[in-house]
Amino acid sequence: MTRALSARMCSIKDIRRLRAFSGAGKSGPVLPKGVAGSPGTVGGVGGEWIRPPDCPPDAAILYLHGGAWTLGWYDSHRRLVGQLCRDSGLAAFAADYRLAPEHPFPAAPEDCLAAYRGLLASGIPASRLALAGDSAGGNLVLATLMAARDSGDPLPAAAVCISPMIDLLATGESFGAGGDALLDAGFAMENVRRYLGGADPRDPRASPYYGDLSGLPPLLVQAGGDEILLSDARRLEAMARAAGVQAELSVWPGMWHVWHTFAPWMKEAADAIAQAASFIRSRIG
Repeated sequence: MTRALSARMCSIKDIRRLRAFSGAGKSGPVLPKGVAGSPGTVGGVGGEWIRPPDCPPDAAILYLHGGAWTLGWYDSHRRLVGQLCRDSGLAAFAADYRLAPEHPFPAAPEDCLAAYRGLLASGIPASRLALAGDSAGGNLVLATLMAARDSGDPLPAAAVCISPMIDLLATGESFGAGGDALLDAGFAMENVRRYLGGADPRDPRASPYYGDLSGLPPLLVQAGGDEILLSDARRLEAMARAAGVQAELSVWPGMWHVWHTFAPWMKEAADAIAQAASFIRSRIG
């Protein structure tokens, strides 16, 4: 089923139709029982607050959704973040950053940094904040961390990158592999071009692979054993460790790109989200 949906999605070239297809369909309740969502704005960036019961007011997760920098904040990500909030006991603000091609790079990383600064300005200390994101959102997590570091903003306690794409030149050896049930290399690169809008793919704000990771907070990197971005995940862990950053790589055999969106129906998805929640909670305390 995953391969069939991926094939249909990759065949759609018009961005409006692609967004409509990606956001279509619901299958039962989206958020876990007791977890509530409400629209919000942080740092001038719109998005959605997702809160589990009895979450502390002085701690939060900034979640940066995937979707190739071109697709929106949909129920598949809402379900993932709801599980993450339930398992961690923490609220999350999911930033609905500007999308390409209408708003190409660097609009998205600028919005993500603004949302992070907005959380700080709201009174939540950096030591009680975590960043998390999947796919393009994992890329934006790193871009946000590096921008915050370079501008002298206090850094969060931890960050989680799920199936991140860190090299927009796609030089990783796994990128050409065909085992990923969800993400197609051609589809990925078509949307990279939409996102860059002519910008240099070696710009570290677009491709963290070409940047300096020193001074970043502890990172958890999760990747599926069959996904085309496995090389990016492995290279991210190696780069982070070489820069003196605490980094943990968790590879899930047989899994595809952002399999987390299949929680709560698939054990591997639920377990991966629980691992991410535990990592965040252990750093925030």
